[in-house]
This record gives sequence, structure tokens and C-alpha cells, in this order.
Amino acid sequence: MEIKSEISNLTSNFLLKNYDIKVEKIEIQNTKKDFTGDITVVLFPFFKLIDKDKISEFGKNLGSNLIKSSVNIIDYNIVAGFLNLSISDKYYINFIDSIRDDLNFGKSKSSNETYVVEFSSPNTNKPLHLGHIRNNLLGYSISKILEANGKTVQKVQIINDRGIHICKSMIAWKKFANGSTPKSENIKGDKFVGNYYIMFDKVHKEQMIELIDSGMDKNIVSENTEIMKLAKQELMNWEKNDKETRDIWKMMNEWVYGGFEKTYDLLGVSFDKNYYESETYLLGKNIMEEGIKKKILYQREDSSVWINLDNEGLDEKLLLRSDGTSVYMTQDLGTAVQRIADNSNVKGMIYTVGSEQDYHFKVLFKILNKLGYDWATNLYHLSYGMVDLPSGKMKSREGTVVDADDLIYDLISTVKNTTESLDKYKSNNEVLDFDDYKKIALGALKYYILKVDPKKNILFNPEESIDLSGNTGPFIQYAYVRIQSILNKVNKEVTIDNNYQLNDKEKEVIKIIHQYPSVVIDSYKELSPALIANYLYDLVKSFNSLYQNYHILNSESKESTSIRLLISVKVSHVIESAGDLLGIDLPNKM
Repeated sequence: MEIKSEISNLTSNFLLKNYDIKVEKIEIQNTKKDFTGDITVVLFPFFKLIDKDKISEFGKNLGSNLIKSSVNIIDYNIVAGFLNLSISDKYYINFIDSIRDDLNFGKSKSSNETYVVEFSSPNTNKPLHLGHIRNNLLGYSISKILEANGKTVQKVQIINDRGIHICKSMIAWKKFANGSTPKSENIKGDKFVGNYYIMFDKVHKEQMIELIDSGMDKNIVSENTEIMKLAKQELMNWEKNDKETRDIWKMMNEWVYGGFEKTYDLLGVSFDKNYYESETYLLGKNIMEEGIKKKILYQREDSSVWINLDNEGLDEKLLLRSDGTSVYMTQDLGTAVQRIADNSNVKGMIYTVGSEQDYHFKVLFKILNKLGYDWATNLYHLSYGMVDLPSGKMKSREGTVVDADDLIYDLISTVKNTTESLDKYKSNNEVLDFDDYKKIALGALKYYILKVDPKKNILFNPEESIDLSGNTGPFIQYAYVRIQSILNKVNKEVTIDNNYQLNDKEKEVIKIIHQYPSVVIDSYKELSPALIANYLYDLVKSFNSLYQNYHILNSESKESTSIRLLISVKVSHVIESAGDLLGIDLPNKM
């Protein structure tokens, strides 16, 4: 039995037998580094359940009872309301020996539960940028974490392929491209189309200035420039299914999709299904009719459809315009229902969307709940903060957005130049290739972004991200490469002495390995890859301390070499497993 479960059961039995107290949950945690011990039972919740005159002896009685009842518990101490238990070396040695060949360590058995995870969801008028990188890395990592917890995952994106912003790129291309294409200009498709979106904004601003100079009220000039009128007409043509407009729209979108696929491939993410706004924007209208019948929604005199959520601490929300056209909320309601219909055994859906949409998703989930969809209680908004570079905020219309591809290739180049300037590299016969540099650069990028709690903003510093001595991806990758170098020198089975006395460094690493399954579970419960990333840093930091203080291959005894080799094997396995949950590939050399 896992040690925390054993302690929990023994404590529950002790409370029932000696104090007639029945509790559902015993709070057990890892002992804080400032205290002596390995596992801590939190006593404070029990103090209010027992007589005051018995509190002073309660902890001592429990500690003594646990030692008598378990061969794994060898000592205890009490600090305030914390009972700190010392666990035997034999327990930890038996534990790491038992998982030596378990490559699924930390993962749960498969269940029938399916989760739909939405992420990326780009617009087809511009390439993916730094903000999309965080979105994609979070969504993909959460998908992997769900799978590690036994869930079946359907990774989806909704591509925003219609609307006035798309028409702006189309008009600019028609006016200024002279028939050029991504192929003729040798430019990636999404970048090509994005350049015309920027061009539209430039021309639009110039025409606004001309209108203001001619005497037009500056409050209305934005909607009255020649180029904006053309974009509005293009949108009307699209909605009327005009063939020429639709043909150009399809052609330009295909250019963008080709570009997106290259970026996704470079980033190492993938999707199981794409939804397109052009196909989903009409979804939800039937839901409006049903909601009105049930008197959950109401119509105003102008025929617009609303819901009143004042009693929910929210607001009144428009769901259908007076002319019968949809708003984003209408579309999201319909898409949610459609996704449930598309997948069996759906337990829930996770929307990976920036924190600026927090209110939108509160309203969306509340409406679905009120409309009677029982699965609505299992909808989650994975909200995340902004990500910027030290150079400042990004603005896509002005062309100051950090293109995702440019950022990645620049980082690969930085890793290459930094590596090749090191004396250690110059004296090494082993040469790194592009694939090695790519793995290191993407490891740096992914780890830097995912180690931060999703809700917090990030200032991404490329130079900091590749520091080999900091809390970075390359720091972890280098430890993995070092371990592989050690293990490649061993060609025989490692035999463990169960009576071996662990030193503090050995025990610390094993204790951290022991925590891995609970960290995987917690990262799922909190929807936070940051728990995995920071656990990984603690593990590698602890192993490095062992490596720096003790020999592994040429140690003081055969027994110590064996245990340290087994520790090395399992650390490498956990790095592989946790790295996979973060989408990080591990290089063979650095």
C-alpha cells in the first residue's frame, strides 16, 4: 500500500477506536524542508473534535500508535499542529525497486470518460503569434495530462474563418496583390495573407486622415473610408453566397491553413477535429427557440432574444440580434451542443481561451445550465494571462505582432550560436545538428511558458529561457543527456540491497520520484501544467545535487553504485514522462 494511504487508514482507525471520531478525509502532506521527517499528518482539524485537556497528548498518542502499527514508520516529532513522520529507508528502496520497469509510472488506468479540449482557435487573416503559442502549449499539455489521468481526449479548434476581419484581408489582396500568391512570392500562406491585413489597416488610416482633413467628424470616419465600405460590401457578398467572393475566400483560407499546419508541426501540436465558424455561426438558433418556449430566454419588441442573469450576479445578455443574426454567444451555445453530439461518453469540455473572455464563459456555462444540459456542470474555462516580450505589447493590425515561426527560428538560431561559442562545445567531437538545436530551443520555449501558472501574465525572455543553470528547459534536458551518458556505460542488471542505508541526497531524490503520481493528478485537478514543470525542476535539481556530491559509477561500494544507478534510471524515466506531458522532446546530445 502507498505510504500516504496507509497512514490515512491507520489514523482513521486510531481516531475511531480511541476517540470515537469518524472523519472522511485525513490531511496528509509532504513534510516541509525546515522540519525533520518525510510525511506529515495535519492535526489542527482534530483539535476541535476532542476535549481540550486531551489535545496536548493527542499527537504523541497518534505518533506512537502509527509506529507500533506500521513497519514503514520509524519515528515522529510534533511541531505545533503537525505530526511529522519519518519513513524507513527500506520502504523507499522497495518502492523504487518495484517501479524500475514500470514505464507507465505516474499514469492512471484508462476510463470511458472523454474530454473535449479546445485550443488555438485562430483567425484566418493573420499568422499565429506569441499569444497563440501560449494557448497551443497550454491546450496540448492539458490534453496530455488528461490522457495520463486515464481520460480519452478529443483535441479541437474552432477556426474563425468568416467576418469583417477576413474581408479586410480579401479586399486588400484584390486591390493591391496583382494576382500574386504565397507561391509566387515564396512566403508562407498565413504570413502572406496577414501582410494584406496589415496593408488594409495602413490604407484605412491614411483614408481616415484624408476624411478628417476634408471636414468629416472624426467619430464617424472609421466606418466611412472607401476601403472600409468595400470590406463591408465584401461581407454582405459573402453572406449572400456570391460565387466570386466565396471563391476568393476559399482560396485565401487554404493559403492560411497550409501555413497554420506548418506552424503546428514546428510547435509539435495536433488536433483531432477542426470546427469552422463559417459552418457553426448559424448553430444555436434552434436553441434560442427552445429557450423561449421554456421561458428561460425572452424576446424584446424588436424581436431580439435575451437572457436575464441578474440573479446570478451577471447581467442581461443579447443572444440573437433583432435582424435574426447570431452573436458569438449564440454560436458558442450551438457549437457546445454539437460537440457533445459528436462525441460519446463526454465528461466535460475545456476551453483554452485568454482571461479577457472570463465573463463570456461564465455566461456561456450558466446559459447552458439553465437550458437543462446536464453536462454543463463539467465545462471549464482554462483562462490564461497575456504573454509579451521585453520589447513591449503586440498589436496585430500594426504588424508588431511576434510571428510564432519567426520567434521559434530565432530561438533555434540563438541556441545554435550560444552552444557553438562554448569552449566545451569546441573541444567536443560530437557535433549537434538542426534537430538537436530545435529540440533544445522548443524545450526552452515550452518550459518557460508552461512553468508559469496559467492565470499569470508572462514576459518571455528568450535569453533567460536557454540558461543552462536556471529553472529552464535546457537545464532539464541537459540533466537527461547526462544521465543517458552514465547509463550507456552500464551493461548489466542492477541488484538492490533492501537493507542499504540511504544517505540524505539519495533519499531526497527517491521521495520526489515517489510524489510524481500525485503531481500528475493535481495538475489535472487544477488544469495546470505548471505543477508538472516545477516538479520536474525540483526533481532534476535534487538529482544534480546527488550527482555533484557522490560518485555514481565509481562509488564507495557496490551497493551504493546499484541504488544510485536505479535512481538515475527512474529519474530519466520521469523526465521522459513529465517532458511528454509538457510536449517537450529530449535531445540525445547537448
